[in-house]
Amino acid sequence: MRRNGSVPILVLLPGMDGTGSLFQPLIDRLGISFDSRVVRYPATEALGYEALERLVIASLPKDEPFMLLGESFSGPIAISIAAAQPPGLTGLILCSTFAVSPRPAITALWPLAEALSPKRAPIAVLDYLLLGHYSSKALCSALASAVAQLSPAAFSARMKAIHTVDVLPKLRAISTPVLYLQATEDRLVPPSSCALIQRELPVIRVVSIAAPHCLLQAAPGDAALAIGTFAEKL
Repeated sequence: MRRNGSVPILVLLPGMDGTGSLFQPLIDRLGISFDSRVVRYPATEALGYEALERLVIASLPKDEPFMLLGESFSGPIAISIAAAQPPGLTGLILCSTFAVSPRPAITALWPLAEALSPKRAPIAVLDYLLLGHYSSKALCSALASAVAQLSPAAFSARMKAIHTVDVLPKLRAISTPVLYLQATEDRLVPPSSCALIQRELPVIRVVSIAAPHCLLQAAPGDAALAIGTFAEKL
């Protein structure tokens, strides 16, 4: 049941880990005004963007208005779905994400990704890349728990998906309002990724938040405020 009939359902698509568990700080800040629904990806299956998009589409609300939020890895999925203009979609939110590979030199290593699985990486490295000086014991623990669930095969498939993705042409087909939450201290997705999206979709609203790549986790209050303001205008 929707918690507030005036606010569309918020469908949350997770980052690279796919667990959706890292959305909890944001959900807590959004409170009971939002009916937040998390889509989770299989942790062990080697699925690319097309297969995951089908999974998301099957999970979308039926006969109810909803907003779609794509975080990091899930941005291209959210863009592709929004471009198809599914019934009920009232708004698109993109967070720390991209329409084409943000770091081609890194994602080109996808054949080695099984050996370089994040669960095998020192948590300090992930902490530096994803949280930086916004890190805390609680956030670091949540991050470690999330990536530990991702199999090497699934990680490799997602790295390959990022390396080959290009949904820039689909941006022009989006007719719903779009909000982009940009982390000012993102060490994974550069500002150029947002600029590319903005070039194809000039009407997009960009809100910059002092945060690392894990913006929704490190600055959930600021993110919730921006999302709430966006929802009120839909």
